[in-house]
Order: sequence, then C-alpha cells, then structure tokens
Amino acid sequence: MLIAIIADLHANLEATTAVFKEIDNRKPDRVFCLGDLTGYNAQPNEVIDILRDRDIPTIMGNHDAAVCGLEDPWFFRAAAKKAIEWQTGQVREENRKWLMRAPEQMVFSKTCLGVHGSPSSRDDYIIDWLDAMRQIEFLNGRDINVCFFGHSHRPSFFSEKGAAQAIGPGTTHELRPTNRYFINPGAVGQPRDRDPRAAFGFFDLEKKTFEFCRVEYDIESCARKILQAGLPVELATRLSKGK
Repeated sequence: MLIAIIADLHANLEATTAVFKEIDNRKPDRVFCLGDLTGYNAQPNEVIDILRDRDIPTIMGNHDAAVCGLEDPWFFRAAAKKAIEWQTGQVREENRKWLMRAPEQMVFSKTCLGVHGSPSSRDDYIIDWLDAMRQIEFLNGRDINVCFFGHSHRPSFFSEKGAAQAIGPGTTHELRPTNRYFINPGAVGQPRDRDPRAAFGFFDLEKKTFEFCRVEYDIESCARKILQAGLPVELATRLSKGK
C-alpha cells in the first residue's frame, strides 16, 4: 500500500493543486493530511473544498482550531493572527463545521500515528532529534512505530538511532521494524527550509520506505492573492524565500 502524506496547506491553492497533480500521477492507495488547511494565505475555502471533495482524512491543526473559534489566536505572531482573523470571516459555515469535526490525532495502517504538532499537543514543535525523543513516552504502550507530524514546516526524519542526514527531494529512507520514527513530510503551503517548492511525501507500507518529494507551483499568483486580500506583505514575500 502506498500512502501520500501532506501537511500545512495553509490556504495556498496553487501549491495544493500542484501537489495533488503529482499525487494523482503516482496513484497512491490513500492520502492523509496532518492539518492546517487554513492560515497565512488567501484561499481557505478552495483548499478545504479539495480535501472535502476527495474525502481525505484530516487532523485539526492549530490554525484550523483558531479559525474555527476553538482556540484564541492571541499567541500567534501578528501576521499569522491577522490572517486567522480575516479567514474567520471568510470560511463558509459548512467548511467550518467540517473542520471542527477533525480529530486531534489519527491512527492508520494499525502502526502509524498522525498528529499535527506532536503526540502530546498540536501546538508543540518537533524541530530536532531531541524534541522527537521527548515525545517517545507518548508512544509507549501503543502499537505505534511511526509518527507523522507537521507544524514545523520542515521536512524531518528522526529515529531512535538519530536523525537522517539527507532529506532532500527524491531521497528515500528505509524504516526498520526495531526502531520508532518521527517523520515530517514538510509543508505544502508555506515551506520553511529555504526551498520554496511545495513539500509532501510517500510512505510505502510494503517496502517500509518514506520518500520526500517537492514540486514547483505558481508562487507569484499565490502572493498576489495575499496582497489583494489585504493580508500582511510579509506573508507574500516569504513564500519565494522558503522561510
């Protein structure tokens, strides 16, 4: 079984469309989304509609919770908060209700856990190997050996033996049954690893491998829509920098 893993779409329709074009070319058996369909960019409804139409299992991200009114956005940075406040008035009610039904976590293929930030909280960041190892205790007692996460917007591959040295596009990593892993496919809608291309990945259950993927998209069009919506300029300019 081949599973596509996506995360942090952040209302970026151009990136989302480009990623799904590549996913459809590969014809995976399932697609799972690790949350944050909203925030930062200008087309939350269009992005939500794509996942709803495709019936893709989706976790609630921290931006999604704020846009739905389940969390107060006071702790977000100024630009992110403005985008959330704007989207709160833009997201259609049926899309808001759909987002509000999204789970905090999901288990798939019996031994894989999907979370947004970390197993302990959707607001937690897993940035480095030590962060990942601090989360191991939340997997203890569960038949889970792979935890897929988002939120940091950085492709990551951590095992109990250490961090992978090469996680560039096209790299494939083997998962050994004796280890536990934390894997971030990277962000579709706002990458932060200085590569502006949309990021996602494929998990092959039979081969026990994970492949990191990137695809180019129309950044200028997305940035233009951000400015037309009256959102902060920095949300538009950061896209081309990948940070």
